[in-house]
Amino acid sequence: MRYHPHTAADVQEMLAAAGAPSVDALFRSIPEPLRLARALDVPPALDEISLSRELGRLAARNEVSHPPFVGAGCYPHHVPPAVDQLLLRGEFFTAYTPYQPEISQGTLQALFEWQTFVCLLTGLEVSNASLYDGATATAEAALMATRITGRRRIVVSAAVHPEWRKVLASYLRSTHDEIVTIPFGADGRTDLDALRRSVDGAAAVIVGWPNFLGVLDALPEAAALAREAGALTIAATAEAVALGLIQPPGALGADVAAGSFQSFGNPLSFGGPAPGYLAIREAHVRQMPGRVCGATVDRQGRRGFALTLSTREQHIRREKATSNVCTNAGLCALASTIHLGLLGRRGLAELARLNFDRARLLRDAMAEVGVRPVFDGPFFNELALDVGDAEEVVARLARRGLAAGVPLSRWYPDAPWSRGALLSVATELHDPELIRLFARAVRP
Repeated sequence: MRYHPHTAADVQEMLAAAGAPSVDALFRSIPEPLRLARALDVPPALDEISLSRELGRLAARNEVSHPPFVGAGCYPHHVPPAVDQLLLRGEFFTAYTPYQPEISQGTLQALFEWQTFVCLLTGLEVSNASLYDGATATAEAALMATRITGRRRIVVSAAVHPEWRKVLASYLRSTHDEIVTIPFGADGRTDLDALRRSVDGAAAVIVGWPNFLGVLDALPEAAALAREAGALTIAATAEAVALGLIQPPGALGADVAAGSFQSFGNPLSFGGPAPGYLAIREAHVRQMPGRVCGATVDRQGRRGFALTLSTREQHIRREKATSNVCTNAGLCALASTIHLGLLGRRGLAELARLNFDRARLLRDAMAEVGVRPVFDGPFFNELALDVGDAEEVVARLARRGLAAGVPLSRWYPDAPWSRGALLSVATELHDPELIRLFARAVRP
């Protein structure tokens, strides 16, 4: 009854209201050969205690027993227990998108706070109320740039997350916009000479901040080149904790910031879900996809929140739409908002500094066993390490319960450093002893 609360009387009452003689009659539109005529082949139901024990047994089969050294766009961070508890509060209960402010003030205020945090961390003036994830946020930013500039070409650094670039290609395939990919150099930063040759006539230049390789890319220089050519600059960020330490992209010339806030309040969850963010300069607010939550006052002068600037119809009427975005990651965005609220300005800076320090400890521990970074550019908490045979190291350490990182050969198979490059991350979850254990395991 915990999972199926309707009694037989309840079922009959609902059937009567629906005008159906039986439950089977509700499915009469499904052809008879396609209907399952037997009971589901599943084990018998368990009581709650037995079910919890069984789930624990299955979870214990996971081979990895330590915090993973895998980053590559999804990062292991501590999520305070208060985040999950506050997510359960009734003020946040609403269905779909909160178009009805009378019943959605909790959710709307949380989205307003989300937008505030995004603007503070990116150094830009306006944020929307979240997008589906970092990849789609970046693609939406590129589409927005084509509308603003009237141009049909996007220039993107090869050091932007490869999977995000695939999503970008999927988006732009239907619009027939061109994508030009710019290589990166030995320092892991975008090749500015190649960018200079390709930026004329572009709608936007997309650069990682930090980029997929963990490196702090040449964002200020790329933004200057884009500005000279009349293009917008989009800073794409997957590891948002970095924004607690490095300069915000808006202060370095970026016109748009897009990415993921998975690092705040959202566990790894086998790769998702995670909220995407998009922030822009106010001059372009009418071209921003998604929804914007604004603060106002009612007739009694009480503060309230409501969606503003764009109507619901703007997102479902083709001729009026700025995008086809119909949903976002509201619950994940709320989790990020709560986590950032708990951290505060000082706590976020301390968390970012701790991540920065742990990555240096990882680099130094690897140097002691003869492993060097692949790239010599500045990095935050993630770096590519030349371990000789990255695939072999990953397989061998998995047998010891260590998730070592991601072999970059999966995305850059033709690069001369490809075979040995292992992309690894160190966060606040990786204590110094674990980092040293990891280094010794890489080179036993």
